[in-house]
Amino acid sequence: MKSILVIHGPNLNLLGTREPEKYGNLSSETLVGKLRVQFSNIRIDYFQSNSESEIIEKIQNSKNEFDGFLINAAAFSHTSIAIADAIRSTAIKCLSIHITNIYQREGFRKVDIVGEACLGSIVGLGTDGYPIAVEHLLTL
Repeated sequence: MKSILVIHGPNLNLLGTREPEKYGNLSSETLVGKLRVQFSNIRIDYFQSNSESEIIEKIQNSKNEFDGFLINAAAFSHTSIAIADAIRSTAIKCLSIHITNIYQREGFRKVDIVGEACLGSIVGLGTDGYPIAVEHLLTL
């Protein structure tokens, strides 16, 4: 694998400052920067949007550009059939990631519509789950 796209959904532009007791102190930019250092042999791009349609378009337009992607669709994970369908429409290897353990949270968060469209999910490991997800993508 030569290129991975990290996609963040709504409110993850506030990562590092929003509820740090749940989501940690790392900003998305710092997190991606650490991934780029750790995996310097591959290209890691980053995309964040609070807009469902922009995320869908990014996924659809990525099939000829990336070998795999990680998606933390945030709140869209539990509601977006459209993002799940966009993932299914590509042949790109995809893993879902959640910083918190969605299965120990509110009932509506226990359903992961987007995650069901992915090859697998990393859940509840904080931002430490991201390098694990990259490592796994590299083995696929």
